[in-house]
Amino acid sequence: MSTKILGRPKANPSRDLRRELLLTSRKLLDEGGIAALSMREVARRAACTHQAPYHYFENREAILASLVTDGYDALAACLKEANDLGATQGLRAVLVASSAAYVNFALDQPGVFRIMFRPEVCEPARFPAVQASGARARDELDRLNSILHGKKAQATMATVLWAHVHGLAFLLLDGPLAGQFESDRERAKYLQTVGEKFADMVLNQASP
Repeated sequence: MSTKILGRPKANPSRDLRRELLLTSRKLLDEGGIAALSMREVARRAACTHQAPYHYFENREAILASLVTDGYDALAACLKEANDLGATQGLRAVLVASSAAYVNFALDQPGVFRIMFRPEVCEPARFPAVQASGARARDELDRLNSILHGKKAQATMATVLWAHVHGLAFLLLDGPLAGQFESDRERAKYLQTVGEKFADMVLNQASP
């Protein structure tokens, strides 16, 4: 009997084992980083046979690729929601909301966020879905740049916007700001203040 057949999970229409394996993998990344994630540990935590994960994922990198793909899609959705505010709430609100969306995504999914921009962990060239989802997230960043600057939008300004939110995310996640706040509410207030000040700087520079 082949290994693949042995690893095939028993039919259980009420259980989405693939989803459970991904959720378990995400928790492992959150808890201990990339070193904590192995196919055997994922199977143990998900309470399935050691071979079951191989029915859905070729190896650990395939699990990581799925997590990164889902991460980029979630980030793109958050940024799109912020960008859509432009139709009703103005440029400042869009910029503040976009910054908060990016940083809050990083704080909500720290393990995934830490590997999304590390090609040595998950090589995008090997996974078309990672490339496509990453492009969708980047498109929302470019869209924000266009919302703010219109026909004068330049790629360098998109990089400035990205550098701000990405740097702030890591300062709050792993840097000196990580342990500075006593509550999520206090941290959210700080993030709002920083976002507003950054928005004012960007919009003042954009003014004629």
